[in-house]
Amino acid sequence: MAKPLNLNRLAYFAAVVETGSFTNAADRLGVTKAVVSSQVTQLEQELMATLLVRNTRKVSATEAGKLFYTRSASILNEAEEAFSELSLLSEQPVGTLRMTAPNDYGTAIVAPLVAAFRRKHPDCQVELYLGDEHSDLMAGDLDLAIRVGWLRDSTLLARKLGGFRQLLVGTGDSPGRFEHIRHPNDLANEPFVANRALSAPLQWLFKNAADETVSVKLQSDLSIDSAPAIMAAVKEGAGLAILPDYLVRDHLASGTLTHVLPDWHLPEGGIFVVLPASKFRAAKVSVFTEMLRQAEKRRLWGVSDQSATA
Repeated sequence: MAKPLNLNRLAYFAAVVETGSFTNAADRLGVTKAVVSSQVTQLEQELMATLLVRNTRKVSATEAGKLFYTRSASILNEAEEAFSELSLLSEQPVGTLRMTAPNDYGTAIVAPLVAAFRRKHPDCQVELYLGDEHSDLMAGDLDLAIRVGWLRDSTLLARKLGGFRQLLVGTGDSPGRFEHIRHPNDLANEPFVANRALSAPLQWLFKNAADETVSVKLQSDLSIDSAPAIMAAVKEGAGLAILPDYLVRDHLASGTLTHVLPDWHLPEGGIFVVLPASKFRAAKVSVFTEMLRQAEKRRLWGVSDQSATA
């Protein structure tokens, strides 16, 4: 049985033909030249046909490429027209919104926002998949993915919606328990719960307001690959840990966790939404993305999200 053709690649191919180069196509789609080249190459492999002739000066379509472009352009135009017609009928999200997000951010931020989205747009269904592995949007029939941290090169369009701080935290069960820790170097012999999902879970860079930078290698007898599970262990006194602010904010406010070395800062990460390359966005995607952007804006300023989830 032949492998189904990935129709998302048509937009890359059509952009190359219409602009005359991989560079111009990349500029139009908002991705790198390498991404466009890779997608077109994979399309040719799927079709088992050479669609473009590449040389140092220009890119031109083969006879097969010209024929395929004519049909591809028609498909893309019909899809865009169908979307426009749907938008005229209703500017409200419809259909099923399929997305993926990391476990910790998805549980703390996305799931409550999904509930608010459903209340506001009951005609739109949502499928939310939580996991720390990066899912393939094209292969998985997903509308968007939420990525947290430091975005790697991607074949997808990425938009930064916000950011987060990483905080060194410990249990809050004993006031003054961490008063002896005054400098990052004091952490050398402290019990630490490492996050196995990170590439370098024991190596951390601290920086203070005076621009003093300290690199510390921590010691750990306990490593866990889930941030919520790490937090649960820390609350029970397993040791210190470095966790994102969106996960520990409420626990710091209630006193169940303590922020250790608050005058020292760790590298900050970003909150991104990534989307397949496309000339248009369904209302369900645009509306939810904007809701998430507003939620991140409120979180940045420490504003309660009750109004958004009501």
